[in-house]
Amino acid sequence: MIGIGLITMTLTLSVRAEQVSLQAIVTPSTTILKDGRVVTFAVHGFIEFKSLAELFPYIESQTRRWPANGGLDHAEQQRLARELLRGGIESRVVSMADERPLEALITHTSEELRQALAHVKEPVPPSYAEEFLAVQEKWKHSLNCWSASPSIPGRVLSNWYLIEEGIQLYGATYDSTEHFWQAVKYHPEMTVAGLTELLSLLEHRDWSPWLGRLDGDPRIYLPNAYAVEFLRYSLAPERLRWFRNELGRHDLRASDHARSIQQRGGKPFRFSAYEEKVLWGDLADLFHLVYTFSAPEDPIRKTLADRHFDAVYLDESRMGFISEGFRSLMLEIWKVKYLQMPRFREVISSIPNEVRLAHFLNDGDSPDIPIPVYVRYLNQIRDLARAQR
Repeated sequence: MIGIGLITMTLTLSVRAEQVSLQAIVTPSTTILKDGRVVTFAVHGFIEFKSLAELFPYIESQTRRWPANGGLDHAEQQRLARELLRGGIESRVVSMADERPLEALITHTSEELRQALAHVKEPVPPSYAEEFLAVQEKWKHSLNCWSASPSIPGRVLSNWYLIEEGIQLYGATYDSTEHFWQAVKYHPEMTVAGLTELLSLLEHRDWSPWLGRLDGDPRIYLPNAYAVEFLRYSLAPERLRWFRNELGRHDLRASDHARSIQQRGGKPFRFSAYEEKVLWGDLADLFHLVYTFSAPEDPIRKTLADRHFDAVYLDESRMGFISEGFRSLMLEIWKVKYLQMPRFREVISSIPNEVRLAHFLNDGDSPDIPIPVYVRYLNQIRDLARAQR
């Protein structure tokens, strides 16, 4: 009995030692370690930080950008600072790599959070406490629907959730709704050889002036910050090489069509949901966004338009990549998954209305389906599913 008691005590102490305290979460200089590595968080999906204290100078620098364009007035500076602070705090707490910060936040009361914030002795920006309290209030009543959710319904409500029997969408079968969403970004005629040729064109261009034009205009950068940071990351030489190498790693033939090989063929699950997003999705997004943000006279626009990256083509429809028409397609495919497939309808309709369905990943906000639109559709499809019960 003594041995069992010691083992139990040891296990309990070990678990407790791994927890992250609420005070540590709200202290700006805190860095969180997991498996010996620092857990980072991001703003706009790609700008990473190790601590909230690192975030503060970045916020200050962003509010003072664009002096050549007159800069931002005081109200705009305050609004931007608050948006960046909120995004950074939420990204710190709702981590893709570590559940402990969120656990610490939602297992304490708002009064306990206020007390922890009051004990912070380090410099913090205005509205620091208010934004922390807002994040806590949101996530006490929300379910983050993504592939690694600790909740089974949260995972099922992710587009990455693999469907054993497949899902029939627009005349073809797909392994998941993610497979459809990324595949449809390619025109049916687009081949692997064509993708390789386009990558070669991108690799032989200096993208610094092109990105500089987007960075230099607040009217372009601010409403499209995630897209610009995605382009900066994806147009880096090492990332373009990665895309090329990945296309050569999956036993693909030059004549294979990009859309059809993402559909379910003789063997299901040829590509994982992760590969759908980071290879096929990011590659398509790269081409569509380069077309979208290039100046009208830039020859790359015609090159990409000739390969049908000027729009999304589905049946007889032609939809702009950043358009209400394409975004609304997400709701249509969810009607199949959550209204026509009984097992998924049962899962989504069983989640009480008091729980807000949400989606938050590293403050990312993909332009093809912005997070506010995605979340609105999630809650809308739940209402439709519950109405069918």
